[in-house]
Amino acid sequence: MSEPLVERMRAFGTTIFAEMTATAVATASVNLGQGFPDTDGPAELLEAACAAIRAGANQYPPGRGVPELRRAVAAHQRHWYGLDVDPDSEVLVTTGATEAIAASILALCEAGDEVVVLEPYYDSYAAAIALAGAVRRTVGLRPPDFALDVDALAAAFSDRTRLVLLNSPHNPTGRVLSRQELGAVAALATAHDAVVVTDEVYEHLVYDGLEHVPIATLPGMAERTLTISSAGKTFSVTGWKIGWVSGPAPLVSAVTAVKQFLTFVSGAPFQPAVAAALGAPAATFAARAADFARRRDLLSEGLARAGFGVLPAQGGYFVVADSSPLGFDDGLDLCRKMPALVGVVAIPVRSFCDDDEPVRSLVRFAFCKQDDVLAEALRRLQGLRTAIG
Repeated sequence: MSEPLVERMRAFGTTIFAEMTATAVATASVNLGQGFPDTDGPAELLEAACAAIRAGANQYPPGRGVPELRRAVAAHQRHWYGLDVDPDSEVLVTTGATEAIAASILALCEAGDEVVVLEPYYDSYAAAIALAGAVRRTVGLRPPDFALDVDALAAAFSDRTRLVLLNSPHNPTGRVLSRQELGAVAALATAHDAVVVTDEVYEHLVYDGLEHVPIATLPGMAERTLTISSAGKTFSVTGWKIGWVSGPAPLVSAVTAVKQFLTFVSGAPFQPAVAAALGAPAATFAARAADFARRRDLLSEGLARAGFGVLPAQGGYFVVADSSPLGFDDGLDLCRKMPALVGVVAIPVRSFCDDDEPVRSLVRFAFCKQDDVLAEALRRLQGLRTAIG
């Protein structure tokens, strides 16, 4: 039999995450590769889900999501960002942000349409673009500050541009796009009549006094923006896979038309629990962000002591470090050797790129772990320079 997988998906075989997770298990390494917390979410959130199960919320929820979660998403957007969203026509609950992104691209892109995407990019972006038969046009965020090059951004647009896929706070770099950078994206999207799909799953994990600015809040952008977020990152319940997309009714309806044939619905007892959690006081969100910032600092300082060049992380779950001071010009090579050398797993940033040369020596470490896990990883990494020889 010939190759059964369709040609457009053949570049998406075993992911670097699967490879490195398997390596972590095989070598009993500390896994700082995959971005999921190793602690449960807030106790009241977990109990709310248990209560929903006991109360019988175990069958199909409404196709667009349970009303209380849709209302909570709308209230959240209004409270935090001043966005007026209709919970009945402008909010859709999805099976995590990954489905929201895929359904949005599949709904809005014809074969041959172009999608402008920041690079490095989360790996599902490229796969979803390929599934739609669309073409990705990448704009590189370059170290050390990962600023957006507005000239490169403009060059990525064409008369085939249908969609701009944003991510801020950004994975893997931790960059939080500024209001000025978002303004440049908005101006180009408007000029080319493109839709903006913005992945904001780390919206409440922004550090050092910086501000997360949803592009939908910029003048004229609410009408052409789909905003995506999820409970997984905000509340450390990544396995629940409860996400949502909000935006103008015609765009949300288009995404709904596709989403219903992907998972239809999911997570019935989790949805009311997330609805309650979204209404928590601002101090609750601030305390979580402060705790993650503390862990970021713990990891960053330890990586610097181990000999890495550490780049600033303004938001999210990850610290990016440069392995070239340790004598490695290829982060993938280091990541494949590090488990055997010192028993720590990380992810090479070049795995998130088409043009990997500017980030070739960079490695991503996750800090969404317990203190003792981070401490053990850093203890092991102190011996990396010696192990390399």
